[in-house]
Amino acid sequence: MKKLITGLAAVALLFSACKENKKTTDDQMDSTTEEQTMTTDTETMEDGETVADIAMSNDQFSTLVQGVQAAGLGETLQSDGPFTIFAPTNQAFSKLPEGTLETLLKPENKEKLTGILTYHVVAGEYGAADITKAIKENDGEFEITTLEGGKLIASLDGDKVIVTDANDGQATVEQADIKGSNGVIHGINTVLMPKN
Repeated sequence: MKKLITGLAAVALLFSACKENKKTTDDQMDSTTEEQTMTTDTETMEDGETVADIAMSNDQFSTLVQGVQAAGLGETLQSDGPFTIFAPTNQAFSKLPEGTLETLLKPENKEKLTGILTYHVVAGEYGAADITKAIKENDGEFEITTLEGGKLIASLDGDKVIVTDANDGQATVEQADIKGSNGVIHGINTVLMPKN
């Protein structure tokens, strides 16, 4: 669990660094209040635990943490933030075509990996309730600008929050509101991809 939390925190830091160089929208994120496998964790981690620390301590985010470390984003996600991270679980990474993850983790692909990871991070802290409200106030779709600079679209499918990437790939928020000292993590079931 600690490894997963630390990984997510690392990703958040990376995204934060990227954000300084890219524009982000003021209104952000969408969330589900309930889904088949989604749970809401409203407990705040121990004082001082960043989103990176939380990801590193959570076994279901171990693949994400590995990516954050390979991209050198750990320090960024340990910064003040705040960040909102749409964190793919290990199961989400397992859906990628065979060999994709291994290729992305190679040193020569660090820039591409960084782009994908920062595409999952948003500047600011947006809980599930904030995201759901923004979706409802924007005619059912809420556009989110990521630290990578690309856009995500948040919408609702019943009570479930769906996040759509630039290639029309969709992820469902399965675990919302995992809170850290510098932001919040929402576990998702699919890796989102920026526009090539």
